[in-house]
Order: sequence, then structure tokens, then C-alpha cells
Amino acid sequence: MPPMKNLSLIAAWLAVMMMLGVTAQAQDPVRHGRALAQEFCGECHAITRHGRSPHSDAPPLRSIGRSYDLDDFARVMSGGLLSGHPDMPQFRFHFPDARDLRDYLRTIQE
Repeated sequence: MPPMKNLSLIAAWLAVMMMLGVTAQAQDPVRHGRALAQEFCGECHAITRHGRSPHSDAPPLRSIGRSYDLDDFARVMSGGLLSGHPDMPQFRFHFPDARDLRDYLRTIQE
């Protein structure tokens, strides 16, 4: 097989493997929830089982189960979450995203 044809086949195979990897990650609700936590919460809140929150007044997400019923969390987040804290923005997630975030939060609760 000519070298260029080999290179084209390898490139096509790598592209397919990358797409399959993205699809597998998108189908993992906990990984997706962690990515959402990092993107939307990580600037202020600790998003893992250990460590301090970057914003001193922001509680770590591993303790959110003390304040919110995680069984009801996805519905609450899809309806919109308001906080009395002036630095906390309002969040509203699509239900599948809120469910994935909840699934991740369950993995880190104290």
C-alpha cells in the first residue's frame, strides 16, 4: 500500500476513534456532571471531595447535600437556582444536564 494511502487510513481511523471517545464521554453522566461543575461552579466552589473553595464564602459542593435534597436537585436546577448571596449568579440547567450534575455531586458528598 502506498505511504499516502496508509496515512489517509490511519488519519481516518484516528478520527473515528476520537469521535467514539467523545461519544463515550458524553454518555457518562458523572463525567459530564463533573465537567458542568468545573465550568459553572469551579470558579468559586471546591468541586471535588477535598480542598478549599476559591471564593472564601462559597461552600464546597461536597457539602451541598446538607442544604439540598439531591433526589430533588435536578428538578430544582432545571427550574432555576437563586441564592441570597450577591456574588452567586442565577443558574438554570436543562434537565438532563441538571441530572448529570446531581449524579456527579452524589459521588463527592461528605
